[in-house]
Amino acid sequence: MSNTDTNTPHKSHKTTIIVASISLVVIIVLGFLYFQNRSEMQLLVDEMVEEKAMLAYEFESLAMDYDSLQTNSDTLNLIIEKEREKISQLIEEIQTIKATNASKIREYKKELGSLRKVLKNYVVQIDSLNQTNKALTKENIKYKNTVSNMRTTYNKLEAEKENLEEKVEIASKLETFNMEATGLNSRDRSTSRYSRVSKIRICFSIQKNITAEIGEKDIYLRVLRPDGALLYHSKDDVFMSENKEINFSSRRTIEYGGDELDVCIYYTVDPGELTDGEYTADIFADGQNIGTMTFNLK
Repeated sequence: MSNTDTNTPHKSHKTTIIVASISLVVIIVLGFLYFQNRSEMQLLVDEMVEEKAMLAYEFESLAMDYDSLQTNSDTLNLIIEKEREKISQLIEEIQTIKATNASKIREYKKELGSLRKVLKNYVVQIDSLNQTNKALTKENIKYKNTVSNMRTTYNKLEAEKENLEEKVEIASKLETFNMEATGLNSRDRSTSRYSRVSKIRICFSIQKNITAEIGEKDIYLRVLRPDGALLYHSKDDVFMSENKEINFSSRRTIEYGGDELDVCIYYTVDPGELTDGEYTADIFADGQNIGTMTFNLK
């Protein structure tokens, strides 16, 4: 046998060992790379799971921030409530997506950023509203105090006005003096016999009064018989005194200019109307009694 035939099996065996060794090395390298890659993938998945959990936590924190918003504006409260509902819906959606869904996670992160900006805007608006409300409350208190002071001043002025009006009314009241009653017969001659009297004449003087209202004035006469009955001709003969209507016996219109003025008023007696005794005559002007006297007929 030649040396060439003897070396061939030996070379073949050596080649096989080399190939096997190389294959083993390749297998070991591939195995190492596989496990290393798997470890890195697991680490990446764990990070994405943690990122998803953190995202959910941040949305829940944002929801709590929205819950803490308080305002007296019904319109703003309605808008904030819609934002709360939107956040609650997003939290539910985050719980259902896979952690490895990177695109969705990015979308939710972007939405979280937008909602935070909106929250800041609401905080600014609410703070502005609160400041405005505080200013308005302060202004309202100031206004109420002003109104209260004005009302107090007004009431005081009204009381002073009423007091002055009362004084003016008293000062402007007409007064009479030198009152005189005379019975007249059918010939206008004086008589004290009641059976012969056809007219009763009441004369008096009105004092000077510069505070009294000048112009035409109705002067009313009321004559009471001894039995207290009023002498008058018609139930329609009435005037206002102390906010009520009362009958009068006779009336005369005068022109008063503020100076002293002499006046006489007559009452025409109906047949059989008079009796003997003491009569009372009252004079009224401007609804007030400005003079009273008594006289006798026999």
